[in-house]
Amino acid sequence: MKAFVLRSYGSPDQLELTEIDKPVPGPGEVLVRVRATSVQPYDWHFMRGEPYTARLLPGGPGLRRPPFSVLGADIAGEVEAVGAGVTEFTPGDEVYGMPKQGGFAEYACAPVSQLAPKPGNLSFEEAAAVPLAAGTALLALRDHGRIQPGQQVLVNGASGGVGTFAVQLAKAYGAEVTGVCSTHNVDLVRSIGADEVVDYTKEDFTRTGRRYDLLVDIAGSRPLRACRRVLARKGTFVCVGGPAGRWLQPAGHVFATLAAGAFASQRVVVAEVVKCDTRRNLLTLTEFIEKGEVNPVIDRRFPFEEIPAAVRYQEEGHAPGKVVIAV
Repeated sequence: MKAFVLRSYGSPDQLELTEIDKPVPGPGEVLVRVRATSVQPYDWHFMRGEPYTARLLPGGPGLRRPPFSVLGADIAGEVEAVGAGVTEFTPGDEVYGMPKQGGFAEYACAPVSQLAPKPGNLSFEEAAAVPLAAGTALLALRDHGRIQPGQQVLVNGASGGVGTFAVQLAKAYGAEVTGVCSTHNVDLVRSIGADEVVDYTKEDFTRTGRRYDLLVDIAGSRPLRACRRVLARKGTFVCVGGPAGRWLQPAGHVFATLAAGAFASQRVVVAEVVKCDTRRNLLTLTEFIEKGEVNPVIDRRFPFEEIPAAVRYQEEGHAPGKVVIAV
């Protein structure tokens, strides 16, 4: 099968299109014919092995070489074959989720726990935009933020992959939502349901005088001490990410937030972005999607052969919504 293989850390030029063996599903696994995948920071952090300090952490990039050779955290496609013990899926089923071997390939294996039936109202490309970004937003709001109907919620970084899902999910949970983004994306963020939009090029959201029950910080553009000015006395701050960097960021921002949070009167947590309880989360997302309450925002589509260009574009950090690949 064709796949983009990463043999050493570096730029998108290190992604080599080559022929490799088709994976074989083991017990509890499913082989998927990939029809679409997406590109996100998760991919290029592992491509570059950055931040360098993350190479020392469990689950991070390997110390000297990438921990896996095929990137691509999201897939949507058709079941090709199933491993021993799999009863949830049969060949031909349309699925989406997060694979064991990356999605930058024609085929990928994934444990049953990382897959769910594809939403019936989405194309493969639209479905491939969902798993990691929407799953992160769901965890940030539901699990870590403990969102409740009627709450005031602010999403800092509302126009990105995670942010566009966070705005829509917060509205679906019955919250009043304020999104923070640049001038270029104000109309987009308003169109996906934000009740208020703060243009950070014109206004500092930490000095608006408003108070929020839940602040989901994806951009990491302001320190916790500033964000606490707009948090309600019993509010919750959820740190999802931060600015990219070669040596320490975004890990430095996350650690600084945790350290400062230990002395804060409000609740401060870091969102879990690893692949945990994925199937349950995907099934929840499917409910929202099929009811029309959540829709993926796609900025650009690239053909499979242009995956390096897609990664390069996404790495620039200005894509509103998601960048997807048709395989």
